[in-house]
Amino acid sequence: MNYQKVLDEILEKIKKEEQTPTLLLHACCAPCSSYVLEYLSEYFKITVYYYNPNIYPFEEYNRRINELKKFLSEYKPKNEIKFVEEEYNPLDYYKSVKGLENLGERSKRCYNCYKFRMEKASIYAKDNGYDYFTTTLSISPYKDSNYINEIGKLLEDKYNIKYLYADFKKKNGYKRSLELSKIYNLYRQSYCGCVYSKESKDLKN
Repeated sequence: MNYQKVLDEILEKIKKEEQTPTLLLHACCAPCSSYVLEYLSEYFKITVYYYNPNIYPFEEYNRRINELKKFLSEYKPKNEIKFVEEEYNPLDYYKSVKGLENLGERSKRCYNCYKFRMEKASIYAKDNGYDYFTTTLSISPYKDSNYINEIGKLLEDKYNIKYLYADFKKKNGYKRSLELSKIYNLYRQSYCGCVYSKESKDLKN
């Protein structure tokens, strides 16, 4: 599936609607969120949903969430952007990838991590009456957009909440996120977030 084409078609329909729909956007960090918010805030009233108990260590978690809050305080969108932070409980993450710890990046371990966080977002979106939910994760060239959108479809069907298909790397999305990171002086992390990606990065250094 061409996820960008699907997104284009949805946005074209939204342009013709009288009311601005609501979107719950699961966000992983400020740099990835920057372009996605620039892109989608024209079409949606967005709530940024921060649920990332996979991030290790806690100091890194705090740094990333504070950087995102800083960006949101400085960015001036067309439509209002709200922010929700969920509980940080790493044990929940470790349960979701139990038995998969030794697998590498872009593996089943990562699939479970995406699904674990996206499912939490989809439930929140359903319970709070949002029109759509999606995630910033597909903007990263290191993440599998097929995994992400496959999970989105599964959750859409499971919870009866519309998933916004996307591959935010398209249309130079990743490049634009780098530009916005420079404009807003955003901290760009050197590893995905979990302890396993950090260990992998440390071994290469």
